[in-house]
Amino acid sequence: MMSDTLQDIYDYIDRNADEAIADLQELVRQPSISAQNVGLRDCAELVQRQMLRDGLDAQLHELDGGPPVIFGHMTTDTSAKTMLCYSHYDVQPPEPIEAWSHGGPWSGAVVDNVLYGRGATDNKSGVLAFNKAAKAFLIVRGRLPVNLKFIIEGEEEIGSIHLGPWVECNKALLEADGMHCLDGSVDTATLLPDVDLGLKSVLFVELVARGAKSDVHSLNFPLLPSPAWDLVRALGTIMDDQRRILIEDWYEGLYELEDEDEEQLRAKAARVDLDALRREWGIDRFALGRDGIDAIRARTYEPTANIQGLVAGYTGPGMKTIVPNEARAKLDFRLIPNIDPAKAVERLRRHLSKHGFGHIEVIARESAEPPYKISVKEDMSQAVIAAAHRVWGEAPIVNGVSAEGTILRHVWIPCVLTGFANPGANLHAPDENIRIDNYIRGIKYAAAIMEEFGRR
Repeated sequence: MMSDTLQDIYDYIDRNADEAIADLQELVRQPSISAQNVGLRDCAELVQRQMLRDGLDAQLHELDGGPPVIFGHMTTDTSAKTMLCYSHYDVQPPEPIEAWSHGGPWSGAVVDNVLYGRGATDNKSGVLAFNKAAKAFLIVRGRLPVNLKFIIEGEEEIGSIHLGPWVECNKALLEADGMHCLDGSVDTATLLPDVDLGLKSVLFVELVARGAKSDVHSLNFPLLPSPAWDLVRALGTIMDDQRRILIEDWYEGLYELEDEDEEQLRAKAARVDLDALRREWGIDRFALGRDGIDAIRARTYEPTANIQGLVAGYTGPGMKTIVPNEARAKLDFRLIPNIDPAKAVERLRRHLSKHGFGHIEVIARESAEPPYKISVKEDMSQAVIAAAHRVWGEAPIVNGVSAEGTILRHVWIPCVLTGFANPGANLHAPDENIRIDNYIRGIKYAAAIMEEFGRR
């Protein structure tokens, strides 16, 4: 049951749901694909217009080499606390386009109380949840419950590669007592928000093996280098069949779980339905037969080495008798706290060289965020947990670490990631969507977090 102290805010949000839906449709209909540099400035300017229309401060800050950041700062005399609201307006590529229904990736169509389109969940509904919650306080009460800073960037989906230098030059602008992000979905089984108290850094790496100056007839295979086979063998040295990463010193200084971490794992294991997660993914069992608290511990705290994609030679219809002159693999390594991204790249290079694959080029994407972990006792943690309880009527699912770290590299702020999207929201997949009731509840969640943090 929702708290009466915010009922006037909730009522305003409900009365103005059509406006919130229309603004989300407008935002989804504007493509903003950072990986392809499509529509980013147009989207940034749209976000700014929407914020100004809602009575919020919104300034465009130019990045050297990247799309603009939208920044806003609004003060109040009701709280000494300042909260930084982080979100992003860029989205993943929509391909395969033919797999989309309801008018395609930019339709913003509402069908059976579900809004479809790339960014509907990740993260345009999160952008607007912050904005509409702040607007509700300003209209209903004439003031905010906490000092707010907004930062909305346009390269989160490619690792925030141009954000770091801007943050370095604007540390004072970003200083705050807490920071949070509304980017993700509720727990599949309980339908309660996940609250993540840390970040698994994502290190993106591309491995490139090269051979002859061009593809050569496969009759000549005995005389030619084989980049495809080199790459396959190199990949086989990185991880064993038990999912353990074999790169020397990879686990050095690894974060050791504390009592509160184990308690969070036990509490989550007692409440979540892992069968529901298996059904959502369409699998019969988790990797290595993991289950229960072991599965939850692995997903939360285990470093990973994932192959995103492999490309070599001809992949069209029929056959083509060639020895490809190049083979590429894209990987992402999830790094838990105390694994330094820069050191990880060098360890990977040394590993490949040691195993005879020093000729394979390692291209590391810049600006990998450092992993981090905060305590459940932090005011930011407690505010988000309390807000979720108020809006959903039950305590949320609290996790140790999950998937914004570029800012934290330069300005340390206790940071929490949470979300409100429905299971089956199809983040990063065709037919990405957000249920309208989840979206409106997400705006109320943002409002409750603002009030909870402002009074701590």
